[in-house]
Amino acid sequence: MKNQDIFVSATKARNNFFDLLEKVKKEPFPVNITVKGVPEAVVMSKEEFDGLMATIETLSDSELMEKIRRSDEDIKAGEYSLWEDVKKELGLKEGYIVADRGDKKYVSGSATKTSRKGPKKIG
Repeated sequence: MKNQDIFVSATKARNNFFDLLEKVKKEPFPVNITVKGVPEAVVMSKEEFDGLMATIETLSDSELMEKIRRSDEDIKAGEYSLWEDVKKELGLKEGYIVADRGDKKYVSGSATKTSRKGPKKIG
């Protein structure tokens, strides 16, 4: 996705701060805050920020990037396992491996149980 360049003066951003927050929550583009016409800061949604930080973390991990590169090469060479074969090998039955717990991090369905306080690690 190509970023759109959106610029707002610091004065306008201050005077319309809550509108600005709504704008960055609804649209996937950051807003540049300018002082005397010069961009000085950026406002973006928490979701966009978290995605950016995750990308930076991934790209900064040389071991992980090497594993990704090797995985890409394996896939291009046709060296991969089908999901049905993996399930048989691991003895998995119907169900899930990873569950979406809303705003919480992804957790393994077999490694946790849920209480009123949220997921708990078992073992």
